[in-house]
Amino acid sequence: MSKYLDKAKELRAITEPHYNCAQSVLIPFAEDAGIDADTAYRMGANFGGGMKMGSVCGVVTGGLMALGLLGKDDPKVANAFCRRIAENHEGCLLCKDLLRMNAERGGEKKPHCDAMVYEAVALVEEMTRPS
Repeated sequence: MSKYLDKAKELRAITEPHYNCAQSVLIPFAEDAGIDADTAYRMGANFGGGMKMGSVCGVVTGGLMALGLLGKDDPKVANAFCRRIAENHEGCLLCKDLLRMNAERGGEKKPHCDAMVYEAVALVEEMTRPS
């Protein structure tokens, strides 16, 4: 396990305050990016639940913020991150569609979102690992 994944799991287990999906992906990388967890928490506040309206999943926006903060701001990196997440989810990046597809398979929301967070954290870590 990695320190990033450990931190994401710790955040997802906390119920008060709630850490949304974007925050749970961003915060584990905050210190390495030179920002404190509280600032990262506030940065990600409006990105959970697909920007609070079912749009692009918070793990995607949180992952893109983490990549940018870690100096990976090349459009090719952002596109690769989004493509890899979408490939694992029937081409989908929208929160409302990801949740609908999960529900249609009989899945519960929290375990689904937790798994999405862990997937995104692992991918950010992979994409920022020195070659």
